[in-house]
Amino acid sequence: MADLASHPVGQPLGGGGVSFGTDGIRGRVGTVMTPALALQVGYWSGQVLPGDAPVLLGMDSRSSGPMLVAALEAGLAAAGRDVWTLGLCPTPAVARLVNQFQAAGGLMVSASHNPPEDNGIKLFGPSGAKLSRDQQQAIEAGLRGEVRPALTSCGPTQRRTELLESYTALLEKSLEGRRLDGRRIVLDLCWGSATSCAESLFRRLGAEVIALHSQPDGAAINVGCGSTHLEPLRQAVMEHGAEMGFAFDGDADRVLAVDGQGRLVDGDHILYLWGSALADADALPQQRLVATVMSNLGFERAWTARGGQLERTAVGDQHVHAAMAELGAVLGGEQSGHIISADHGMSGDGVLTALQLAALLQPGETLSDRVDQSFRSFPQRLRNVRVPDRDRRKGWEQCDALTTAIAAAEAAMGDEGRVLVRASGTEPLLRVMVEASSQEQVDHWTDHLSDLADQLLNA
Repeated sequence: MADLASHPVGQPLGGGGVSFGTDGIRGRVGTVMTPALALQVGYWSGQVLPGDAPVLLGMDSRSSGPMLVAALEAGLAAAGRDVWTLGLCPTPAVARLVNQFQAAGGLMVSASHNPPEDNGIKLFGPSGAKLSRDQQQAIEAGLRGEVRPALTSCGPTQRRTELLESYTALLEKSLEGRRLDGRRIVLDLCWGSATSCAESLFRRLGAEVIALHSQPDGAAINVGCGSTHLEPLRQAVMEHGAEMGFAFDGDADRVLAVDGQGRLVDGDHILYLWGSALADADALPQQRLVATVMSNLGFERAWTARGGQLERTAVGDQHVHAAMAELGAVLGGEQSGHIISADHGMSGDGVLTALQLAALLQPGETLSDRVDQSFRSFPQRLRNVRVPDRDRRKGWEQCDALTTAIAAAEAAMGDEGRVLVRASGTEPLLRVMVEASSQEQVDHWTDHLSDLADQLLNA
């Protein structure tokens, strides 16, 4: 292990060395995500995670998963850690099981909603929460060679796939006896992690399930399906006369829904509906929800009109998590469907969220009924501008011509619109989002600002 700190890692993540993005380490397999990198991440994670309890290790269905899991196992073992491998499972299963079995931490091999050729590593501490920034920086220091490794002993590895049953038992318990008997529900399992448990769990709770993309397939995960491609779900709901449908992403930590009319029920609507139910039960302190800057103005105005408070954070579940912990909030999340419930482990969990949303409905009530009673979203459009140069992408605010154009757009829309531009933390993209009271304004300013950003930042 003497060369761990000095082993080249292929200049991952934009050529600036290995660093954590908004959701762990992620990139193209063979260039960013290599066995050599995974070996080192495993070793330095083993050094940073506290105590001597086992470390849990799960993966989604990507073809590269077993390779990276094997390298992580080797690195963790070289750090003297016991390793429990869970096999195919949702990311939140790792977080929940870390907490339930008092493990030292957990690692999940997944690139979430990214295409099959990408992969990544998400890391969790002993509480099941994402690693702190200090812990991330300690691992990064080891990867850069600023700390020398020291091999003292090798830890054992155990295959513990049966622990997934403990995770599904927690999900079932979260419904407190409520069932889904007679509900016809479509599930798009995305060829990914949700295939490990979602269909069987919904059936066990009495639902009539139509399952799409229901087998693990590492070459097809996220391709034309799941939470980033809702058309197959919408078509199946309409074709089968289902009451609702849920689409998960590759590692099942987020979910989007459609109602029986085929209408999108995104994270904002989920927060509004779940939050309203909690508020009505006097279980939502200060009627406070936590969302991000991406959440729709229509959601914010409807929630405040209801007497609630909406706190906004930067994009990323770790920011939502931190704000919830600071404010004592019990529910928060992102428009993309990453919902966090403090009552159920403080980890975004798509399967849990789908179950909770389905179980809110009273006998004879449909999800469409609830959606009709919620709010009307402002037209909103997001365009991704590919900016391969990391420094230009991260430093877009230094481009005076672009910031001037954004200010002009915001002035033109006044109180009836807004512009949000941000660099992705996981992909080489600049995200340009415009929201306004009219679709015409949204389309005009989105196209104008996106085209301008492409010209200026890729010149």
